[in-house]
Parts: sequence; structure tokens; C-alpha cells
Amino acid sequence: MNRHLTFAIVSSVFFLSGCMVGPKYVKPTVPMAPGFKEQVPESLKESDGWKPAQPGDQTFRGEWWEIFRDPQLNALEEELTVSDQNLKVAEARFRQARATIRFNRSAEFPTISTAPSLVNERDSANQPYFPASQVNNGTGAFTLPVDLSYEVDLWGRVRRTVSASREEAQASAADLQTANLSLHSELAVDYFELRSADAQKQLLDDTVKAYTYALQLTQNRFVGGAAPKSDVAQAHTQLDGARVQDTDVTVMRAQYEHAIAILIGKPPAEFSIPFAPQTPLQFPVIPVGLPASLLERRPDVAAGERRVAEANDQIGIARTAFYPSLILGASGGFTGTSIANWFNWPSRMWAVGSQMSQTIFDAGRRRAVSESATANYDGTVASYRQTTLTAFQEVEDNLAALRILETEAQQQRQTTASASESLQLFTNRYEGGVDNYLQVITAQTVLLTNQRNDIDIMRRRIDASVLLVKAIGGGWDTTQLPKL
Repeated sequence: MNRHLTFAIVSSVFFLSGCMVGPKYVKPTVPMAPGFKEQVPESLKESDGWKPAQPGDQTFRGEWWEIFRDPQLNALEEELTVSDQNLKVAEARFRQARATIRFNRSAEFPTISTAPSLVNERDSANQPYFPASQVNNGTGAFTLPVDLSYEVDLWGRVRRTVSASREEAQASAADLQTANLSLHSELAVDYFELRSADAQKQLLDDTVKAYTYALQLTQNRFVGGAAPKSDVAQAHTQLDGARVQDTDVTVMRAQYEHAIAILIGKPPAEFSIPFAPQTPLQFPVIPVGLPASLLERRPDVAAGERRVAEANDQIGIARTAFYPSLILGASGGFTGTSIANWFNWPSRMWAVGSQMSQTIFDAGRRRAVSESATANYDGTVASYRQTTLTAFQEVEDNLAALRILETEAQQQRQTTASASESLQLFTNRYEGGVDNYLQVITAQTVLLTNQRNDIDIMRRRIDASVLLVKAIGGGWDTTQLPKL
């Protein structure tokens, strides 16, 4: 009869240990459109260039910056990968989250401990004993116990805790990829800003030379009596203004160089990038795909979804507090009065038992914890949806920027060509004594403004290309989340 009862108890324990209280996780829905509103410019549409990540392809796909075909940029990006301190912080947080899984998973197994002790006591002969015949010369206790304790996971608390820690670790892995993508994108943007400053510097250097020639022309005409003193003053002013702009652009370049140094883990004093105004900027092919694929290609979206799953597990963990807990315990070992009889068979001792506990009254504490977990889940879902909407916005913003700036670049090139022709005409007319020097000054200002706009639009286009690559995940997808 006892064997049948024992079998029934053990069977019940194993049956109950398969129960899981709390809601089953269902991935939240997000606002979705069949396609992006903004279209990729024809010059940047997919061809045989850079391709999106293919599911199941386990090779490293993160070196997206190579699509810009700039060896200097490639070298800097590689340095950032191994040296950036913010990236090291994100990687350490991932390792910490991964260790938490092992910590929580240990609760799925019993805890076994031992505490050997050697004690020898002698009682005082002068102690009052009643009767006096009970006085003794002391005792010895040599104990080697082994204790086992195991909480049966009746309602899934341990399993949900392990699952929640696994999902948090996956979210941390996605956070690491988000930091990696953001930092590499920041470096690329800073690098192209620096190259734009180089181009501006070269333009202004050439402009200073041209204005110096113009000043010499007006001085010669003034000496020859063909131009008033005011023309010389205007030419001097124009030249000084160009020199100011030429000096000012070096401040911007220095700041971008310092920012790049910090990103690659170097003090600015130990780092410099050679002046290279003629560096060609490559506009890469960028396959955007559909909005639905964006949910699988953005690490921040993946992190948000994993934290929704974790919040769902936390609801289940909170609800297990409403149910009783069962702890199985066992102890065994040897206890003797001396080393001689410590391990004799009669010295064996053991105990087996179980303890079930249930909170009867807690003034609403468990209900408050459960409601808090539910509220946290709702907030996490809203945050996930907002992250998704932001991802869609970033893609749309940069698609619009690329499409519009491509048209603007064509218009600006025509405007600059017209301004150059206008300056040549006014210069010829001034030299021929037809127009005053104010016309030349105006044409010079218009041309310089348009030439700087040419460079600035190119900078904005290349920045938008970098930000579009970042917005679609940089070649990452959810298949790269670790299986923990």
C-alpha cells in the first residue's frame, strides 16, 4: 500500500511540474504598410551590388561600409570594431545577461551541500547534575552530512525565469548589434563630413587665389587710372571674407577628426587623417526591401520584440505566487563519537521529507505584483510598436532625402555652371570698362555660394546613404540572434 501511495505522490509531482500558469506568448502586431511611400532613386536601385542578408547564411555580413569603396574608411571601421569603448560596454552587458541564464537555469536542479564537523566536548564535573550519577567526562561528535534540497517547479516559475533570462540575453545581443551599427554609422558620417570639409577647404583655397588675382587686377587698373579706389577696397573685402571662410572650415574638420579618434579608441593628439580633397565618393546600391522585412533586419526592433516576450514571462512568474510551492529535502551521512566508529554502518543517518507552503494573506501584495507585471507588458508592447514606427520613418526619411537630393544635385550643377559663366562675363565687361566692380563682386559671391552648395549637397547625399543602410539594419537579420 505504501509503495502505491509513494508512486501516486511521485506521479502527481511530475504531472504538476509540467503545468505553466500565465499567458502564452503571441508576438504583438504592429502597424504595417504593403510598401514604402518613398521610392529609391533610379541610380541607387538594386543590381549586382550590395545584397540584403539571406536567411540561413551564417557568414559574417556586418561589413556594410565596404560598399562605399573607400580604403581609408574601411581601415577606420575595422579599428572601431576592436577598440571602441562603448562597443565593449555593450559586449560586456551581453556576457552578463548570458551568465544570468546559467544562474537561473541552476534552479532546475537540486542543490547539494555538505558541512563536515569535528566537535569534542568535556562537561565540567562541578555542574549541577540531577541525579549526580549523570555526570560524564564529555562527548565527541564526528559528522559528515550531505543535504539535498529541490523546489519542484509545479507552476512553471523556474522555467519562465529561465525563459525570461534567455529572452533578455537575446535582447542584449540585439542591443550589442544596435550599438555596433550605430557606432559604425556615426564613424562613416563623421568621415564623410571630414572629406566634405576637405573639399570645402580646397574650394576656398582656390577661391582665395582667384580673389588675390582679382585684387591685383583692380590695383593695376587703379594705378592706370582705369578704376576708382573703391574697386580696390571692394576687392580687398572680398578676399578677406574668403580667407575668413577658409580658416573657419578648418575648425569643423578638426572637430570631425577628433570625433573619429575617440570612436576608434585613440586620444585626438595621437591621431590624424591626411588632407585629401579629391577623394571620390561612391554612391552605393542599397536594396531596401519591404516594410515587413524591416522587422527582421533591425536589431533594435528585434530587441524590443524579445523584451515583449520577457515581459510576458514576468506575468507568468508573478501569477505563480498565487499557488503553493513544494520543496523536497533529503539529508544523509555518518555521525560517530570518534574517528574509529565514524564510518561504521551503525553510524549512518538519513532523513527524507517535503514541505509545501502557501501564502494565505498578504494584504494584496501578490495581486499588486501581478498587475505591475501586466502593466509592464503593455508598456513594453507600446515601446516595441513605437520602435517599429520609428524604423519605418527613418527609412522613409532617407529614401526621400536621396530621391530629392539627387534631383537637387542636378539642378545645383546647372546653377553653378550658370554662375561660373556669369562671373566670366562680368569680369570681361569690367576689364573692358563696361561694368563697375560691384557686378564682379556679386557674381563672385553667387558662384562661391553655389560651389559650396554643390559640395554640401553631395555630403548630404552620402550621409543619407549611410543613414539608409543603418535604417535597414546594415545587413543584419534575426537569424543572427544567439540560440541560448
